[in-house]
Amino acid sequence: MANMPKRVKHRKVFKGRIKRFATRGNRVSYGDFGLQALEAARIPANVIEAARITANRALAGQGRLFIRMFPDKPITRIPQETRMGKGKGEPDHWAAVVQPGHVIYEIGGGASEAAAQKAFARIAHKLPCRVRMVYRRPM
Repeated sequence: MANMPKRVKHRKVFKGRIKRFATRGNRVSYGDFGLQALEAARIPANVIEAARITANRALAGQGRLFIRMFPDKPITRIPQETRMGKGKGEPDHWAAVVQPGHVIYEIGGGASEAAAQKAFARIAHKLPCRVRMVYRRPM
């Protein structure tokens, strides 16, 4: 089942614009390898879940996947062939807002670099934005 918040303050929110580069969440924190977004995007919850399943299959039990984004923005939709002027549509799905530079997935727990590259390549095919693989910085 796709992720979504347990409860929210407002049912519908403004669309907003994704400006600037990420200043937080732009370093690999939990694992050894990370997948960093290079473009701004809204990533739907079902895409996050599909990428998680694909990565876990590619890792084949070695290593652990960390998801560093959460779909907390409701995306509304009006039914097709509806005339103009009847207000904002009902919430259709949930999406995570990702800024460029944000690390969205991490792999750690003893996974090899080749296994991480394979898993990230499969994730990248499912995402709506360009990404790159980054490494943990030495302390």
